[in-house]
Amino acid sequence: MPGTPLAPAAMARRAAQELGPGAVVALGPGLPCRLPGELPPGGGVWFLADSGVLGFQGPGADSGVVDAEGGTVALLPGGSFTGVVDIAGIIRGGHTGLAVLQPAQVGVNGDFVHWTTEATQGATQGLFAPGPAVDMAYGASRVVAVMPHRSPEGRPSIVRQCSLPVDGAGQIDIIITDAAVISVGPAGLELVEIAPGWTADEILAITDAPLTVSSGVKEMTFQVPTLTPPNKVYPSAVDALKDVAEGSVINVDGFAGPGGMAHYLMVGLRDLGVKGLQLISNTAGVARVSAFGSPNIIDHSILVENNQVAKATASYPVSPSASRPSAFEEAYNRGETELEVVPQGTLAERLRCGGAGVAAFYTPTGVGTLLAEGKETRTIDGKEYILEMGLRADFCIIRGHKADTLGNVVYKGTSRNFNPVMATTARVTVVEVDEIVEPGRLGPEETVTPGLFIDRIVLRPPDFSAYL
Repeated sequence: MPGTPLAPAAMARRAAQELGPGAVVALGPGLPCRLPGELPPGGGVWFLADSGVLGFQGPGADSGVVDAEGGTVALLPGGSFTGVVDIAGIIRGGHTGLAVLQPAQVGVNGDFVHWTTEATQGATQGLFAPGPAVDMAYGASRVVAVMPHRSPEGRPSIVRQCSLPVDGAGQIDIIITDAAVISVGPAGLELVEIAPGWTADEILAITDAPLTVSSGVKEMTFQVPTLTPPNKVYPSAVDALKDVAEGSVINVDGFAGPGGMAHYLMVGLRDLGVKGLQLISNTAGVARVSAFGSPNIIDHSILVENNQVAKATASYPVSPSASRPSAFEEAYNRGETELEVVPQGTLAERLRCGGAGVAAFYTPTGVGTLLAEGKETRTIDGKEYILEMGLRADFCIIRGHKADTLGNVVYKGTSRNFNPVMATTARVTVVEVDEIVEPGRLGPEETVTPGLFIDRIVLRPPDFSAYL
């Protein structure tokens, strides 16, 4: 006789072993929603749900905060709220390290059918209804399936080929059932762990798909790991940027001079002397030569003058006065730098798309101008559009007003301009702030940039001046 199937709580505890410190974990409805309740308070990970909540544990009676299936959960200190558009961008944009889903079926090649699709087959006459599962599966670096090994009717859930419309093709990496743990790889399915009271032969007997038994197969354990959030606070700008490599693409926030520019981080980048930088910014060092600032304000010019800039992608790259050219203009005229001019709204949207996992989009902006040369065009509803590509960066340096140690950021005044969107589109985002506080000191509705986007935090020295 087969062993006793594991309880959902035990499956959730086993799934918790797949988590790492600071991980961003998207949870689908069903069994995955049990996971936050099995971690100790604090957790050390960012759970997110398509309901709009970031950073929670469960349950939380009368909290007013709900998870992916409408159950009440407790917001952790440092947790915040956002909308479904931003949640989708977080998921699709590659910001989730792990997605935990409950499929109804998983095929031998990692295809899956979400349980909501199976549950609505009768009502939808064969159409599928995956909910957020598709976004989560395609956006995460790794996808964990938590599911019963057999359906309530006794049918195998792990099959040679899914019998219902597939919600994700080849997306599952590991399967945790109420009887076993199965790895999904190029060579097929491999049984790597067995629940207590079960044998490998019993698992094979209830699995429809071909299943190889690992030579190191072991019994499942259910100890929940202790996860400590990584330390994001760095002692100086140079420490936070010392791994910037030659030729890196760098988002530089700000609206001209004092408008939210990370002056301290920019000085640190200059002091490191890294060459061949490709800057993405609204301006390209015009604060000194315009009404935006004084002649000695810190801007992109300090990097240009230090021969560090190979290219700028910007909306306003030149001085408003022909008699007062910027350092970037002079370098460009000498043939030392390249330039890509992008309309300001298009620049913001290219950044947003890059951060949200949208490769490209069509816009009417620039049609019929020099800015459209060499770009694909398309007529939609009788109107011409040009194709613009999303932007991604290696590093981003932004200016915040206040951050907690988890990286949640608030801004001051109009310094919020390009900061939030740039933070989402870089591999490493570094924020410079005036004050660092403990988690919970920033209100969940107050947070503008959630900490899952911020990798490093630097305190701007109180005696630092934005002027040279």
